[in-house]
Amino acid sequence: MASIATRNAESFVSYVKNIIQRAVNLTGYDIRRVGSDSKRARDLLKGIDRFGVDLILDVGANEGQFARELLSLGYEGRLVSFEPLSSAHKKLEKAAEGNSRWTVHPRCAAGAHDGEVAINIAGNSVSSSILPMMESHVSASPGSAYVGAEKSPVLRLDTAAQPYLEKAHKPLLKIDTQGYEWQVLDGTGAVLPHLSGVLCELSLVPLYEGQRLWLELIRRLEDEGFTLWSIHRGFTDPGDGRTLQVDALFFRF
Repeated sequence: MASIATRNAESFVSYVKNIIQRAVNLTGYDIRRVGSDSKRARDLLKGIDRFGVDLILDVGANEGQFARELLSLGYEGRLVSFEPLSSAHKKLEKAAEGNSRWTVHPRCAAGAHDGEVAINIAGNSVSSSILPMMESHVSASPGSAYVGAEKSPVLRLDTAAQPYLEKAHKPLLKIDTQGYEWQVLDGTGAVLPHLSGVLCELSLVPLYEGQRLWLELIRRLEDEGFTLWSIHRGFTDPGDGRTLQVDALFFRF
């Protein structure tokens, strides 16, 4: 059994950690233990440096988690974030305030046409999608179940991204759209040939109705001249340990 002195010391350390955490949070940042997410981001940054990526089109930015982590690890290029959820978009704009290298595009989804679309809002926000969610997803993550929906503009990246590409030499497209990757790519006919790389989620099992799975996306990107560079495990069913999604990085070389 721990001594009174030991317990007091542990309580003091916990107290100090909480004070530091709250102070840092007031600046808009967070303190987190280095884990698999940071390892994934560091590996991505190595690829970005290797291929000289100077612009990232951050599609499905949510509240800016991806962009904040890359910038905190030393990414020095430009970022343009796209997000359709109104609540997440507001937080995204707040996160990017004061950073001249980080641009937030007006609220919109990326897809195969220009118009309007309904977005299903997930309880955890990050699992929100234009597509209906399947039971395989909900059973692995009950907190991801849909709790509402809202309308959003939807634009082809051919329309939305062109102004940002004018000064880019080695742009990379990141797609985090929860099963809607194929439709995003359908809207990149004029953009795709100019991309140096693509980072996207690949689902190994159906999680959203109508989505294309991992092998089809790999073949499509290979046909466009990209080579699979790295894979990191993403969404895993905590009940049985099955990998449901992975993050795959492709480069053109």
